[in-house]
Amino acid sequence: MNAPGRRMPCSRTTRHHSPAPHPLTLAVRWAGRLLCWSLAAGMTTAALDLLATPQAAWWPTAWPLPWYLTGISIPAWAILRAREKATQQPPDEDTLPGHWDRAA
Repeated sequence: MNAPGRRMPCSRTTRHHSPAPHPLTLAVRWAGRLLCWSLAAGMTTAALDLLATPQAAWWPTAWPLPWYLTGISIPAWAILRAREKATQQPPDEDTLPGHWDRAA
């Protein structure tokens, strides 16, 4: 436990903010979010189609749309992620696992 009046090391006020992320990093994040949400929506609409069998005239056209979006977002995310990895700098010598034992 802490002494009274001391802050925890994980306190929000003591965290250092990282610099603004690279625009490519933001694109990878958004593509990943689109992939996850479209996959979740696709699973939800497929389950709804299987269990509830909606009778709306537009339903046969609408329920596969999240799956199409998933199919488009997978290669988009993969290409963006590969480009992001290619632009990253190699790690410094201090961050290599062989030097971690000297940190203490």
